[in-house]
Order: sequence, then C-alpha cells, then structure tokens
Amino acid sequence: MTTPRGGRGTTMSDVTAPRPSAGSADRPDAAAATTSSPSGEMAASAGRGRRAMRLLALMGPAFIVGAWQFGPGNLTSAVQAGSRFGYSLIWVIAVSTVLMLVYADMSIRIALVSRGSVVETIKEQLGRWSGRIAGFGVFAITLMFSVGNAVGSGLGLSLVFGGSPTWWTPTCTAVVVAILFARRLYTVIEKLVLVLVAIMAVSFVATAIVTRPDWGAAATGSVVPVVPAGVGLLIVALVGTNFSINAAFYAGYASRERGLRREQYRQTTLVDTIPGIVAPGIMTALVITAAAAVLPGAGGEEGASLKQFSAVLTPIAGEAGQTVFSLGFTGAAISAMIANATAGGTLLSDGLGYGNRLSSWKVRGGILGVLGFGALVTVLAHGASPIQLIIAAQALTVVVVPILALLMLILANRSALMGDLRNTWWQNVLSAIGLIAIAAVCYQLIVTAFF
Repeated sequence: MTTPRGGRGTTMSDVTAPRPSAGSADRPDAAAATTSSPSGEMAASAGRGRRAMRLLALMGPAFIVGAWQFGPGNLTSAVQAGSRFGYSLIWVIAVSTVLMLVYADMSIRIALVSRGSVVETIKEQLGRWSGRIAGFGVFAITLMFSVGNAVGSGLGLSLVFGGSPTWWTPTCTAVVVAILFARRLYTVIEKLVLVLVAIMAVSFVATAIVTRPDWGAAATGSVVPVVPAGVGLLIVALVGTNFSINAAFYAGYASRERGLRREQYRQTTLVDTIPGIVAPGIMTALVITAAAAVLPGAGGEEGASLKQFSAVLTPIAGEAGQTVFSLGFTGAAISAMIANATAGGTLLSDGLGYGNRLSSWKVRGGILGVLGFGALVTVLAHGASPIQLIIAAQALTVVVVPILALLMLILANRSALMGDLRNTWWQNVLSAIGLIAIAAVCYQLIVTAFF
C-alpha cells in the first residue's frame, strides 16, 4: 500500500511516539521523574489508552468487506476444495487475497480523494452511464451472493434444529431485516460484523489445530499453482468469493460512511485494510486445510457435506462441536447477508442518482430487494442440492466483475483526481494481473456452463 508522496503526512510514529514537553531537553531527568511518579504513570497509561482507542476507531470498513467475503459460499467452496482436491487449491486463496487487498486499497484511496461517493466520482470522471453501469453491476452481483447467503443461513440452522434449510431461510432473512432497520443502522452493522468475524476466526484456527493437517503439503499447495482435472465451477466460486471486486468496490463507501479522512490513510491501511482483508483469506485457507486433513475423498465428486465437516470440532467440544460449528456457519451467513444487502441497495440507489445514505428509504428498498431475491430463489429451488446451489450462485458473481475492476483501475490512475494517492507502477502491475485473472475465471465459467 502506498502513502502520500507529496509531503510527510501523518505516520504511525506521529501517533505512537511520546512528545517531550517544552524545556524537557534541558532537564534529562524530567521524563524519568514524570513517568516514575504515580500521577505520571497514570497519565502515560491514559495516553496509551487514548492512542489505542484512536487506532481501534479506524477499524471497520475492511472488516465489513471481510465479513462479506467470508460467508457461507466461501465456507462451502473451501470445504469442497479440501475434501475433493486436498491442499492443491490453497494457492487460489493466497493469490486472490493479495489481489483483493490491492483493489480494496484502491477503492479506499479513491473514496478519500473524492468529493462524493465512488459511483458519483465515476459519473464525474467517466460519464453518467459509466456510474449507472457500476451501480447496476454491483447490485446484480449482490443478487447472486444473496442466494448463497440465504441458502447458507437456512442450512446452518437446519444442522442445529433439524428441518429443511429452505424453511429456515425466511426466519434468518427476517432477523437480518430487523437488524438493518434498527436505529443507528451503520453502527449496528459494523459492531455485529466485527464480533462475528472474530468468533469465526477463533473457531477455524481451533479447527485447523485439532485436525493436525500436513502443514508441509499445505505450504506447497499455497505457493505451487495447480489446476486439478474436474475442478469445474469450484475454482470460479473460490475466486469469486475471495477476490470479490464488488466487495472491494464497497470498501470506499464504508470508509466514507465511517468518516475517514485523507490524513488517516496510512493508519487505516495498517489497522483495518490489511488485517480486514487478510484475515478471511487465512481463515479460508485453514478451512481447506482442515477439510483436506479429515475428509479426503468424502462425498466423491460432490465433495463433503457441511454436516460431515461440522464434526471436526468434536475432539475439543464433544457432542456440542457440531452445534458450535453450525451456529458459527449461520453467523457467517447472517453477517454476509448484512454486508451484501447493504452494498447492493446502496450502490443501486447511488447509480440511479438517488443518493447513498443508509438511512434513505430508497437505499433500504434496494436492501429489501436483495434480501427478498435470495429468499425467493431459495424457496423456489426447494429440493435442489443446497451445496451445489451455493457454489453455482457464487460462481455467477464473476460475470460483471471485470467491468468494475476496469473502472476502478482507470480512476486510480487519474493524476488530477488522485494526486499523490494515484496508483504506483507496482500497484498497476498487480491490478492488471487481477483483471486478467478475473477475465480468465469468466472464461472458465462460460466453458464449464456451456461446453
């Protein structure tokens, strides 16, 4: 990630380094005397606490995006990858995470230098229709994601309470609607998502430890690109969920909603963008690793089921292990539903010129449309395999993505707009690689679906 090149700017040392008071340089013992006294220690402790709170306040936008990525579609695809192909597809997650980081950072930088939203900036810089295409594009992608999220939420609860996943989905959808329309909407979303991501992180780290995988093979699988025969739509689904351009696109909106300022770019990168994007990538790799260790070949060509995978926590949680996993899976689905529907409604409204405030009823109408679409398709597809429905829906999310990636890349290279935050040469190289990768998976989708 880059820092502003036109001037020193604010650095982490500015935030964390103690500043001597006037005249302290003439009294070498002054600092020691101040910090050794009880009042001095209390003041120093309070200062550290305030600095920590300022850094924590920057966390949020990228973790929202991370929660969107680490939903039921991602988990399902990862379990399928590990059970069917062992450790060989971990490299897809590694590459996708790096490219996702590049595009999320690009979106945030665009938001920090823009007077309006990302879509408004596209309209100003590239024409009104370009902005509308971007808004409709993200909305279309969120509709596909909504199907996987809806199916996943019902599937998780059915593992706990029994019954058909199809009929649990409306319940989860109603819960999400209640959360989204609560007062202080964005604060509720952000806090809930942060908690759910933290819980899922702990759960899957524990899962990977308990399963005792072959870490050597996992390391090889993360750096040696291999495309196994018969991978089909699975690799498309893995890329679609882990290199989610629409989620990266929304990172700029989340940053503006949070009120981040240009001078906070460096700190935001260190405490939010990098950990918020890297964390779901690590968790996905751990899920593949655990599935490869405990479920090799399970389910045949269909891959292991989530019910089979939920048993991996049994050694540390006993009979409650499956329940813990299933509730965590449901939590991931709900957090992804929140982020996905919010992004879809926001960008559709913005693309149509109706604004992008989450409190707007036009934005909320779009949110309801995304949630309703997911629930409706789930009910209409009653009887179909939930796993295959999730994977198909995740794969379809890549269709519009190249257009969004290209629009972001053009904006990030406009000197008049970006100034010292424009793309560097190495960011352009990585961005171009990402654009080529997305085009390649779109080709794979067409070949798999029609030939």
